[in-house]
Amino acid sequence: MPPKLFRTCNSADGPDLTDTPVALLTVVTDDTTDAALFSPESICIVVEDEILREGCSGGGGRRMECSWKTVLLLVCASLGVQYTAIRTLRDSLSGPCHGGVYHCQSRQPKDSRWRALCDDNTLPMETSAMASRRHILLFSTTRSGSSFTGQLFNQHPGIFYAFEPLYHVQQAFTNSSGRLRRALDRRALLGAYRDLLLNLYTCDLRFLENYIRPEPQDHVTGSFFRRSSSRALCSAPVCPKGGEGASASGSQPDETWCPKKCGALNLTLASIACLSRGHVAIKTVRVPEVGDLRTLTEDPRLDLRIVHLVRDPRAILASRMMAFSEQFRAWKIWNATGRQPRYVDLSQITSTCRDMADSAETMLQRPAWLRGRYLLVRYEDLALNPKEKAQEIYRFVGLEMDENVHSWIAQNTNNSAPPTSKWNYKYSTTRDSKATAESWRLRLGFDIVRTLQSLCNDTLSLLGYRVVHSVADLRNMSNSLVEPRTFQTLL
Repeated sequence: MPPKLFRTCNSADGPDLTDTPVALLTVVTDDTTDAALFSPESICIVVEDEILREGCSGGGGRRMECSWKTVLLLVCASLGVQYTAIRTLRDSLSGPCHGGVYHCQSRQPKDSRWRALCDDNTLPMETSAMASRRHILLFSTTRSGSSFTGQLFNQHPGIFYAFEPLYHVQQAFTNSSGRLRRALDRRALLGAYRDLLLNLYTCDLRFLENYIRPEPQDHVTGSFFRRSSSRALCSAPVCPKGGEGASASGSQPDETWCPKKCGALNLTLASIACLSRGHVAIKTVRVPEVGDLRTLTEDPRLDLRIVHLVRDPRAILASRMMAFSEQFRAWKIWNATGRQPRYVDLSQITSTCRDMADSAETMLQRPAWLRGRYLLVRYEDLALNPKEKAQEIYRFVGLEMDENVHSWIAQNTNNSAPPTSKWNYKYSTTRDSKATAESWRLRLGFDIVRTLQSLCNDTLSLLGYRVVHSVADLRNMSNSLVEPRTFQTLL
């Protein structure tokens, strides 16, 4: 039930403001139920069960006199009341089906596919099925091995996996007009991220239409970011051809094979595919730190499990320099010459280190909202022991590791295909994982490494990465820079 947003009470009685997030409270002096006879004594603005402002006194007469400040506050409160009512109504109808994915109402009466989706006979009704549904977030930063790690969920036939859906939100904000962009701050962007994540976890993929550009027509789009990275979006019922074109190992030759084989993406069918799978996993590198996810961990509609993937910042930089050559041109000049250009940007890698450290520090504080919902995984540990770490991740999310996942690990973590192979491209997830774990040490110059160690010293220490003090230390691959460290699930 939505909260009562307007309250009236007799001045002799205390108002009952229980569970009142926002309200306009009118206090009357007459003991009458006839609204025409009400003689307002005062009007109060109520926020979070407390009287924030009281004004507009009229004594025992019929006329109230209000200052312009009180009128302005009343207008603002009225807007807040309307916003709360709309959000309450929308939340009650969140997702394509009311009351969760197994209790449906006809939100899309003109679409036969939605009617079939919300047919009580086509979906299981057991409450245990709802309780066992997992919502998984693979949370990382760019070039930390998250595409590789995400495949551990993508290969599971019972998991609907979405690859970087927050990209569309970021693009929509970035492409806004200059005036609007100045008005938007970090909090607004993070709020939009959380709003989209909640809708995706309830399988309402059509919510993405608010951000995809060009805007989808009839819920169909050809602009879904990296669609080929999600097996669920390249398989029946979303793809009529059933995802032909993927290799037997589960890899894809490039980012265009799925749209070529499957055509434009129907977001209605994508929502149906999401609901048909028992669990939802989402990968993102766009949320800065775990504290930004608190409201989702506390949402009673979700059983959120956060897998926080971290990597040695020195390896992250080396990977970014290779993948984004133009953007990191100054760094490449520095690496080739040994001299730091004056215009090199140190802020991005510094921010990356700070965000990783902030998340780890939050974990160490053991907040109640994160207990049982957070697992820190170092990419290096996963690369060196993929089967063991994958099992640990699946134990944390509370699922059995499917045979498809075992097969994918076996075929994609000991690969020695030559660089000219058509299967190798910027976001390839096929690699010799043990060889790549610390290969950055052979590519980065010592001067850059020394600078990074100075910028990110606290992060390196917190996450268990050793520093080097000479070129010889850097190039000596027989001595690992990854300290043995166990990160337990926060209970």
